[in-house]
Amino acid sequence: MSELTRHMGLFHLTMYGVGLILGAGIYVLIGEAAGFAGNSMWISFLLGAIVALFAGLSYSELSALYPKAAAEYTFVKNAFKNHFFGFIIGWLTAITSIIVAATVALGFGGYLTKFVDLPITIGAILLIGVLSIVNFIGIKESAWANTIFALITAAGLVLIIFLGFTIEPVESVDYFETPNGITGIILAFVLIFFAFIGFEDMANVAEEVRRPKKTIPRAIILSIVITGVIYILVSLSVIRILNWEELAASSAPLADVAQSALGMNGSITLSLIALFATASTVLITLVAGARILYGMAKSNSLPRFFARIHPKTKTPWIAVVAILVTSVGFAFVGDIVIIANIVVFAVVITFAAINLAVIVLRYTEPVLERPFRVPINIGRFPILPLFGFATTVYMALQFEIEVMLTGMAIIGVGSVLYLILKKQNKFPNSI
Repeated sequence: MSELTRHMGLFHLTMYGVGLILGAGIYVLIGEAAGFAGNSMWISFLLGAIVALFAGLSYSELSALYPKAAAEYTFVKNAFKNHFFGFIIGWLTAITSIIVAATVALGFGGYLTKFVDLPITIGAILLIGVLSIVNFIGIKESAWANTIFALITAAGLVLIIFLGFTIEPVESVDYFETPNGITGIILAFVLIFFAFIGFEDMANVAEEVRRPKKTIPRAIILSIVITGVIYILVSLSVIRILNWEELAASSAPLADVAQSALGMNGSITLSLIALFATASTVLITLVAGARILYGMAKSNSLPRFFARIHPKTKTPWIAVVAILVTSVGFAFVGDIVIIANIVVFAVVITFAAINLAVIVLRYTEPVLERPFRVPINIGRFPILPLFGFATTVYMALQFEIEVMLTGMAIIGVGSVLYLILKKQNKFPNSI
């Protein structure tokens, strides 16, 4: 069986991570965050950056320890010596990639209607199809496309920051004003965490990264810090142009901010940039989703045909097709705010498992070489993963019951699939 090719260095992988994080979330959800937290939503973004950094440090240690595709599955399986737990975490990661790709593609279709008279669903399906071709052609081409998308996406946010801090506000801004107190800030934090997720998928392209044990930890930390700073500056700048009530009422908040500052040309410009932002998110999740299926199949936790590599493109082509088909299926449904909460619920469960895996492996595998170690330790015990675990468990308890039930239903389907595959002797006898 052919192997994946190592094309990505620190720059491309960092831009890959920035592209993963700087996607559709900030363009869509900042209005919802303003409705919860008002002018204090920058605190919510700061909290999001801190929790993301906790998880990012844990991913960095584990990625340097096990630089494999299907990263979450590999980390959890090796930490807990349990195929079922590893499979469920891998399953959650794959499903969330598919749902995010489909839902954000619908967002792309919505922005596209401003320029082309085309049904939203058709626009979404066309995007998934085109980007799946890019995914099939190769990781090098995908990385270059994502780098371009990420730079354009970042340029739109930098424009918002520039406008916010150069235009004199109509009235003085109280950055601690919030309509719902601490509760509103926490609710906004849980929602906008959707805008931070994505960096975890950097670990899933480990087999296509040069010097992965050093490159992946550096790229993960750099991407979280870069995007965290941008998000906080955006949240501080937008309320200098539009008050939080107007932002909360908007379906395209950043486009409305640009229109308020620059007129209709500003709105068109931000809408165009939003097309690149949503396309970037879809491309990355399609790439990561295919690598998760590939990695799990390579470890005999999914049928082996998902691990087949195309001889010319050196990409997991059957996994690419599987992600394409399922994403198109999900594109026929979805509300981005509801889906964002479902995705975040699944992600925080995954992050809790990853933080816990770092702690467990420090004791069960103390002699393994760790090219990167999470800082601040008491003996073997890492302090920051403990905080990360506690924070993600707290976040998981903040969702509405419908979101929790949907998340548990996804886990239930994965459990049934595991039992079917186990009955067919798809799993190896050892970890």
